[in-house]
Amino acid sequence: MLHSFTRNYNDLSTDAGFQFEFFCDCCENGFKSTFKQSSTYGKRQKTERFGRVASSLGSLLGGKAHDLGWALERGSNAIRDRFAGQSPEWRKEHEAAFDAAQEEVKPHFIKCTSCNKWVCPDCWNEDEGLCIVCAPREASYVAQARNRAMRRNIDEVSETATVWQGKLETRTTQCPKCGKPAGSGKFCNNCGAPLGTNRCPNCGAQVALGLKFCGECGSPMAKSGKCPGCGFENEPGTKFCGECGAKL
Repeated sequence: MLHSFTRNYNDLSTDAGFQFEFFCDCCENGFKSTFKQSSTYGKRQKTERFGRVASSLGSLLGGKAHDLGWALERGSNAIRDRFAGQSPEWRKEHEAAFDAAQEEVKPHFIKCTSCNKWVCPDCWNEDEGLCIVCAPREASYVAQARNRAMRRNIDEVSETATVWQGKLETRTTQCPKCGKPAGSGKFCNNCGAPLGTNRCPNCGAQVALGLKFCGECGSPMAKSGKCPGCGFENEPGTKFCGECGAKL
């Protein structure tokens, strides 16, 4: 059974050899041990190569040599199948390689006496002799606290800030020509008729363009400006003739 100085590790071992990666309990940075080849794997490779060579010679020579090559190849297959489940010799190698890997990697870690975690040098506060979780570095902690206070102040101000002062209500204009909703522009979205207004020459009320009579007093909007005295054509709505001064 493997016993590690830290439970935060990964076993990268294969049939060919052994390698392990150990991680910092704080930032998860990892350190890999040097790959160590398995001696049992090397022996198995030699046995299999010898079996394949003998089998090839048996195919060339035939007869008893062929039978011998087949037997050796069958033996190598049996060895390969036996090591598929990892032999006791391989397991001993594995445990020894794990102990060696810890001795190699352990100097990269420091144990915190407060939380008992193993951390890398980047997560170690040398001034306090503890990891940065138990004893954060002063400059970093002050910067974090200042940043938290800044965000909190911004959130508080944003709660009372007025960012828009427009009106929520909307008005739909009805086109005086086609009678459909005309939109908010100067011309109707359906027929293109102008959506401006005229002032009633009698009462001064705003009357939509195109209407012939005022909706307030009923006076005609196209009131003639012709002077009854001199016949001068004045602008509609003019109260006195521009030619003779007579009241219209």
